[in-house]
Amino acid sequence: MTDLWNLNSKTKLVVQEIPYVKSVAIGIYIKVGSRHEPLHLTGASHFIEHMLFKGTEKRSARDIASSFERIGGQLNAYTGKEYTCLYARILDENMEMALEILLDMLFHSQFINKEFQTEKGVILEEINMSEDTPDDLVHEIFARQLWQGHTMGLPILGTTETVANFDRQEILDFYHQHYVPANMVVSIAGNIDREKVREIITAEMDKHKADLVDKPPVKAGYGENFIQLQAKETEQIQICVGVPGISYHDDLRFTQNVMNSILGGGMSSRLFQHLREEMGLAYSVFSYASNYSDTGSLAVYIGTSPGRIAETFQGLKQQLDDLCDKGVSEEEVVRTRQLIKSSMYLGMESVINHMTRNGKSVVMYDKVTPIDEVLEKILSVDDQMIKDLAVRSWQQQKVSLACVGPAEVLPQAEAEFKKWWC
Repeated sequence: MTDLWNLNSKTKLVVQEIPYVKSVAIGIYIKVGSRHEPLHLTGASHFIEHMLFKGTEKRSARDIASSFERIGGQLNAYTGKEYTCLYARILDENMEMALEILLDMLFHSQFINKEFQTEKGVILEEINMSEDTPDDLVHEIFARQLWQGHTMGLPILGTTETVANFDRQEILDFYHQHYVPANMVVSIAGNIDREKVREIITAEMDKHKADLVDKPPVKAGYGENFIQLQAKETEQIQICVGVPGISYHDDLRFTQNVMNSILGGGMSSRLFQHLREEMGLAYSVFSYASNYSDTGSLAVYIGTSPGRIAETFQGLKQQLDDLCDKGVSEEEVVRTRQLIKSSMYLGMESVINHMTRNGKSVVMYDKVTPIDEVLEKILSVDDQMIKDLAVRSWQQQKVSLACVGPAEVLPQAEAEFKKWWC
């Protein structure tokens, strides 16, 4: 049974009792991410996420880490474009202790200047590592160009320039503005006493109750289609071909989920089977959809040898044309729907997946959507719906390209792309 409460502090609390397990998962979602940052504070949300682990009035960074290691628990966090999440998984007997530490980190982190300066260095190295990883970098380049001129396209980590120039007081002001109970969703699943959990969360959130004064983010739009090339000495050329997508409020997301799985979502997908298994063009090839509150993207990634660029673009174009012109078979649809169904149900055997699913559902839709309701939508997707969306996505929109690879082969990549898409 799952309960969703709107507390007096305007925090949304979603609790799911699973009495047959011995563990608990806790997630605190703060509805702030990289798209909410002013340009000179690009990377602030991710930086704050790091600073939450650096000590409070009661605990040092070592105390926080050792407290969870001592009980065999897991503690972590991540930052996205639209929200940040602090989460933990522990045995049920340690739930209250873990919750107290998480709330202490959330509201009482000190942002000590020494730690502040040290963490700048850590994140600058993280940015350098990302830029040294071409198969990550190509996706950043694609996003930056797709949402050119909008914060949706800026890197979650920030840039070397913005992070190096972070001012402690400005980061604190951003933290105090967004890290308020009215901007939070708390999701807890596992072997718990729901009333006890509600009592703890209510009492703590009431102490920090404050109005949310943040303005809604500017609606994301798309720039012109593009070809963006970045020279880098690599053994492979990294290719990202994509188009604008849909938001997570669009009912077409269920069709998109099935379509993406058939196209490039796994080992039985068309791209994997054709470009890798049959043609041997790539070790890594996949398609992916990114859906946000008012925008989205749909893209294909391929890493291939510089000597096989022409074959790769030709093979990709053939697969996309087949998807649009010939559609998909009933067998592919049935198999993929069953795969998604199995994945969803098997995932529900983990308390952290229950917590995550409930938390994200409330963040995005202000409600917990029953899994059976989602599956009903997935199972209603048919071959004609997939073909219609494929045509809308890949033929009725301009296709864009991001490439990372050796300077001498980038002109060939551009020429081959233009041959098929321009």
